[in-house]
Amino acid sequence: MTATVSIGEFSRLTYLSVKTLRHYHDVGLLAPVDIDAHSGYRRYSTDQVTRAHLIRRLRGLDMPIPEIRAVLEAPDTGTRDAALRAHLERMEAQLQRTRDAVASLRALLTPAAPLTVEYRTVAAFPALAIRDVVGRDVIGDWCGSSFALLYETLAAADGVPAGPGGATYSMDFFAEESGEVLAFVPVAPGARFATPAGVALVEMPARRFAITAHRGSFENFDRTYGALGSHVAEHDTVSTEPVREIYLISPDETDDPAEYLTELCWPIDRP
Repeated sequence: MTATVSIGEFSRLTYLSVKTLRHYHDVGLLAPVDIDAHSGYRRYSTDQVTRAHLIRRLRGLDMPIPEIRAVLEAPDTGTRDAALRAHLERMEAQLQRTRDAVASLRALLTPAAPLTVEYRTVAAFPALAIRDVVGRDVIGDWCGSSFALLYETLAAADGVPAGPGGATYSMDFFAEESGEVLAFVPVAPGARFATPAGVALVEMPARRFAITAHRGSFENFDRTYGALGSHVAEHDTVSTEPVREIYLISPDETDDPAEYLTELCWPIDRP
């Protein structure tokens, strides 16, 4: 048996304020079952309590009103659950970003480890590579898909990498929020490959670098960039050639970001 109740009583049943209930009516989330033609008083059915509770929980999870409407109007359970899962996945990703930001901020409160710099001249070498203009906000996804394609291309030719993969980043990538990035995997000299679209066999140029190791996730990579770049500016002749990163232990090899190991190679013009 159901009953109809005033908006005030419905507010008590649902923990939703009268103001909120009126707003949900206005945006089409929760309409009263009856509105008095003369007084304008709204009345709700006790059948609507469960729907109101669901809306309250979804808003508590910061789900936008259009997405809540899609959940409520889903034609079947599968469609509804898919919408809920998609929102939860976005929330989990946001939560991880928040955790990373908190950890990064805590790291700024602790003294940086002493900088160890090695100078190395790297000879030219052949590599399978993918070159593109990439935005900094999508660089993680781009690198993930690019390296997957590079290693697939190598495996299809029964080849093995001649060294760890890496990437070069142009000055525009930092100065303009997007710029040319080249992801590469070294291969044996003289190797031949049937390369799919977007993949090329290139010659990585010889370069002189100041090099340091970055341990851990990329959340604090800016500190390593700042430290090494400052060292080069203070002791060497800065080159505008692309910075080179070498992924000695990459996200493909471990699920623990604390185990990542990356060489940051800063190009210099000093012999």
